[in-house]
Amino acid sequence: MLAKVYRAGLLGSVAFGGLSVAATPAIAQDAALSSDIIVTARRTEERLQDVPISITVYNQEQLQQRNVAVASDLATYTPSLTVDQRFGPEKSAFAIRGFVQEGPTAPTVGVFFADVVGVRSSGGTTSGNTVGAGSFTDLQNVQVLKGPTGTLFGRNTTGGAVLLVPQKPTYNLEGYVEGTYGNFDQTRVQAAFNAPLSDTFRIRLATDINRRDGYMKNRAADGPDAYNDINYDYFRFSMVADLTPTLENYTIAFYSDSKTNGYASHYVACDRNAASPLTGGSLTRFATATAACDQIDRQNARGDDAYDVEVGALNPEIHLRTWQVINTTTWQASDTLTVKNIASYGEFAEDSAFNLYSDNFFVSDELAALSQFGVNVAPAGTPFGYIQLGKQPNYNASDQYSITEELQLQFQSMDGKFNGVLGGYLEFSRPLGWNQQRTGIYAECDDPGTIDCTTPLGFGLISQSRTKFAFDNHGIFAQGTYNFTDQLALTLGGRWTFDKIVGRGESVRYTLATVPGLGVVPARITCNDSLNYPNVNIAPLPFGDGSGDLGKCRTNITNKSNEPTWLINVDFKPTPDILLYAKYSRGYRQGGVNFTVPGIETWDPEKVDAYEIGAKTTFRGGKVNGYFNVAAFYNDFTDQQVFAQAIPKPEFAQLLAGGNAIINAGSTTLKGLEVDTSVTAFDIFTVSAGYTYLDTKIKELAIPQLAANAPFLDPVPRGQVGDSLALSPKHRLTLTGRVALPVPDTVGDISFGATYTYTAEQFNDTTLRNTPLEFVGRIAPSNLLNLNFDWKRVFDSPFDLAVFATNVTDEVVEVSNGGGYSTSGIADKLYGPPRMYGVRLKFNFGT
Repeated sequence: MLAKVYRAGLLGSVAFGGLSVAATPAIAQDAALSSDIIVTARRTEERLQDVPISITVYNQEQLQQRNVAVASDLATYTPSLTVDQRFGPEKSAFAIRGFVQEGPTAPTVGVFFADVVGVRSSGGTTSGNTVGAGSFTDLQNVQVLKGPTGTLFGRNTTGGAVLLVPQKPTYNLEGYVEGTYGNFDQTRVQAAFNAPLSDTFRIRLATDINRRDGYMKNRAADGPDAYNDINYDYFRFSMVADLTPTLENYTIAFYSDSKTNGYASHYVACDRNAASPLTGGSLTRFATATAACDQIDRQNARGDDAYDVEVGALNPEIHLRTWQVINTTTWQASDTLTVKNIASYGEFAEDSAFNLYSDNFFVSDELAALSQFGVNVAPAGTPFGYIQLGKQPNYNASDQYSITEELQLQFQSMDGKFNGVLGGYLEFSRPLGWNQQRTGIYAECDDPGTIDCTTPLGFGLISQSRTKFAFDNHGIFAQGTYNFTDQLALTLGGRWTFDKIVGRGESVRYTLATVPGLGVVPARITCNDSLNYPNVNIAPLPFGDGSGDLGKCRTNITNKSNEPTWLINVDFKPTPDILLYAKYSRGYRQGGVNFTVPGIETWDPEKVDAYEIGAKTTFRGGKVNGYFNVAAFYNDFTDQQVFAQAIPKPEFAQLLAGGNAIINAGSTTLKGLEVDTSVTAFDIFTVSAGYTYLDTKIKELAIPQLAANAPFLDPVPRGQVGDSLALSPKHRLTLTGRVALPVPDTVGDISFGATYTYTAEQFNDTTLRNTPLEFVGRIAPSNLLNLNFDWKRVFDSPFDLAVFATNVTDEVVEVSNGGGYSTSGIADKLYGPPRMYGVRLKFNFGT
């Protein structure tokens, strides 16, 4: 009740309060002078070259040229930024400098829109905690901050932050409409309208509607024609009211709705030597491994390529909805004090139904032959599912709202020697309902949500996960910079963060059996949690829509932590165009709760001590201008949160599928070098480069010992001592060149551009390192080339024309793998888009 009252009050305050001073539009980072680029990395407007932080900045034009539409696209062009796309681009998670978000852990990289962190999510797979599809439209800039940012930004992270700064309403009557058409039948419309309604009141509307067919063609008889499609609608409303000369109200509301067929992976190997249950092997692994081999044989017989898949899901979808209202109030109380308040309310919901391992399985000849030895299996060719995620009527897989409140007092001394900020942060995230989903395992289900299943293996499972999570993340912080001279400055910052997660799980497992005259029924209904092992049979229990009383299976877990984080930075400017800095900071990421792997439900916070030295130099003079920025970093990482394989004990092999748990596994070092540079000559040629060298190494691994009655063996962490971390390529390079043609002004502005990105090999599943299947766990090196032709003001008209092509060489780019070989004998890979090309036409109107 209190939460509802608070929500109503907050929405009222958002409607009538608020103000902000946003950054002025960023000049392109590959433009002549970086002195013109304004960033807000320290919660105030500063020149990029004056900020002692390693930052990559993109403005809206650069995002368009690179075809950035969803969050995962950004990682393609940012050398220190990688992305985990295990569950598709819409559900991806960022990693910076090797700090990876594993599954349901808190993000290592905070994604902020208009200074507010992404709406919380608490589903069973990675999603939420980021911006909705379409958020990259109509922006002033995107800033990628590398290294811990917890001192000034809410909800601590260890890797860094991605800041999206939207275009702020102006006093001009203006706007644009842009249409894109490309291959795979892509149709995209972006538009913005800006209007001053009075001398003190202005609004801006923006939208992005994007459709594109999937590029992974489905060869199965049932289900959609293709996967990895794009299908989203995005709308944004912004309003600024200058209430007084010193008080401004800035409110933003947006809505994002993305509904796709989801992702699909291509099978590349299987365990052709899987042990038969007659020789001591697992029946379930034998079934999935032999079925996977049959699926690969069908691929080979058809001559499938990497973009062909075979997925038997009937009605797959990933449906993500995000909406949020953000209100920022800034009061210029005096020449030395600014009071800023940022409040937000947002909701995230997800419906999802898909085959976790992109399977289209049938009982193999080898498996069917076991029937003559008394094994109860269906005839060869009978379809069966492996892990089929299904929707449940009247429930979402994730359904959460978030409230944030941040108050800042920004100080500046009269003599200009000191500036700082003191503030507090509150974040409350609560469930809007049960996060509930049913998963069919080893059964053949038309709809796992309604238990419409058969049991070709003689048995089947329905796992029903039903959870509610309440998150509290609060903090107090202060940071200040004192300029001893015009050349020497010291920055000190500190934050104390208080985190709390209260999780409630009511998870059950239905063991299905075929009964003559009744069909498939739940022969046994048991609790699926660590508190009830050995299993407690709770039948009879209503199971039709999952609304029955599951109190016998209830588990309540609370995970609390509080930690200080800090920053010490010294910067020195021997000349106005050279900045040298040295920084030490402590980063922290909260622990968590997850009910999907009984016995391994919680994990503790992780910490990092980060050291960085850097130089930012600007050179200008006549015909050649540019900048050269370099940073070296060393991170000491302790209590790292990592995936570990959870393998069922033999006595539970037919009751549980293997899974991934989160554990704290020892310590790691991460070190490297980053270079960011750009040169413009004669106002015609511009060459920009970004490079990251990253060296990660696991120093120590700690494996938790499970309780004796736990259904799983002790978890096996991904990787070994001496290995590098997952999603940590040693080298990444981005080169961009642009040529502006010297044509008369009456013709317009014509330019050609090319961007080349190289990414060295990296591992997604380090458990397969140094094995014959190492290629499955390894993501191969990639070389991407994108081309752009831009013609602005076509013959001095209000039209802009652009032609683009991404992945021009049509390289097959590996982005992830399923990681199911150990438990199921399946080896599959996920791939990025092939060559994409198209044309954009933009009409500009107004001032």
